[in-house]
Amino acid sequence: MSSPTARADSQADIEHVDVLIVGAGLSGIGAAYRLQTMCPNKSYAILEARSAMGGTWDQFRYPGVRSDSDMFTLGYPFEPWTDPKSVADGSEILAYLTQTAEKYGIDRRIRYDQRVVHASWSSEDAKWTVQVRQPNRETAVMTCSFLYMCTGYFSYRAAHKPAFAGVEDFQGKIVHPQWWPTDLDYTNKQLVVIGSGATAVTLVPAIAQRSAHVTMLQRSPSYIATLATVDPVAGKIRELLPDQMAHHVIRAKNAAFNQGLYDFCRHSPKLARRFLQTAVGKQLGSSREVDAHFTPTYEPWDQRLCLAPDGDLFAAIRSGDASVVTDQIERFTADGIQTVSGRHLPADIVVTATGLQLVSAGEIGMTVDEVDVAPGSGVVYRGLMSSDIPNFASCVGYTNASWTLRADLSSRFVCRFLNYLDQHNYDYGVPFIGDPKMELRPIIDLTSGYVQRVVDFLPRQGTRSPWLLRQNYFLDSLSVRFGRIDRNMRFGRKRRPSSRPAVVATEPPEQMLA
Repeated sequence: MSSPTARADSQADIEHVDVLIVGAGLSGIGAAYRLQTMCPNKSYAILEARSAMGGTWDQFRYPGVRSDSDMFTLGYPFEPWTDPKSVADGSEILAYLTQTAEKYGIDRRIRYDQRVVHASWSSEDAKWTVQVRQPNRETAVMTCSFLYMCTGYFSYRAAHKPAFAGVEDFQGKIVHPQWWPTDLDYTNKQLVVIGSGATAVTLVPAIAQRSAHVTMLQRSPSYIATLATVDPVAGKIRELLPDQMAHHVIRAKNAAFNQGLYDFCRHSPKLARRFLQTAVGKQLGSSREVDAHFTPTYEPWDQRLCLAPDGDLFAAIRSGDASVVTDQIERFTADGIQTVSGRHLPADIVVTATGLQLVSAGEIGMTVDEVDVAPGSGVVYRGLMSSDIPNFASCVGYTNASWTLRADLSSRFVCRFLNYLDQHNYDYGVPFIGDPKMELRPIIDLTSGYVQRVVDFLPRQGTRSPWLLRQNYFLDSLSVRFGRIDRNMRFGRKRRPSSRPAVVATEPPEQMLA
């Protein structure tokens, strides 16, 4: 059994850890906690490419940035969210992550400004050799027995930026929310926010309070749901139960509600459409406004629902501080944007909330036994491992619910997997597809532009377990936490003296599989 303290490789002066976590955001901190508690004898380190922990919640600093789901499910199950607000600002979420990391000593395992650029797996040695780019541009090397990518699914270095005609003519400022300037003064300015997704819906009411006027320019509408910032039911539960117990009850309640809403939208789309649009109509007091700017062409949950806490976006529209224009951009002008329909929108500042750039496994290069492998080329196993890649997992959350619900299940499975290897004297395991004729489909079942732009570069999923992502927290809780580890899995041992790597394939009878 390995020591919990990182050790030097016996054959070279290269540091080795049992588990290397890449990314010190919401997923990475949660993964570290699970390792410490479920695999206490495993050594680990966290490599973070940026100079601070927090991931999304440290980088995104635009006005109004907040959670897009309630904090009882976005927060960790092991660390109660105690703030009265169920929808939190970005700074509050970052403080929660920082406090959690410090409380459990996870912050001491994080190494900053360490960007993983390549990882090579050797079955003979049963380990990954990882190349890490450091601030001085030199490349360091580490090895690990298990590589766990907790980098999320979007690029921190690039965003989707459409090419707009006439941009060079615009005399004002153009800002992307992912890199919001800290010194940007928009007081009494005319702003146009391009986009209709979660970022635009969040940003518009936040900047409308100080600006002269904000126009949300959208090519097509999105579904928008309202949620109370303070959950009165959660407050009652907290009055009756201790913090940890109350947190679990509220978390289960909210997860069930979110799952119910998703299933309702999927199974009864016409009724769901009517329900969502009626709610928007009550907020705006105008069915004409709903028909013009809040009637999407797709069905509910073909794309993610946007969230307007306490109806803040609709309040900004009712007050006249903000407005919505549904049109396409013809070109930028010196002082604004000309639309295809002939309308001119004046602007001192244009905010391009045009979407994120999705990536797979942190954009690292990868080889398995000297063969180049694209992390996005495989089929996802139980939502986190990848076919034909040993001792590797990528932590991603749900698209239809809180990120952390799924991310925490993923980390639990990784720990179960590692313990299984130890219990059976294996050094590695690699998922394999037993049925080469199984139908494959995109891993993310959304029609959103940010997904469709990169769908061919993302991993695929199958049509049945363990290759199917069910987008159901309660079913996944059972299969990920209690399902058989050896299903569709080959196990092996590293090279022993005068021997070849031993590989054992397991394929239990179908009726025995969870």
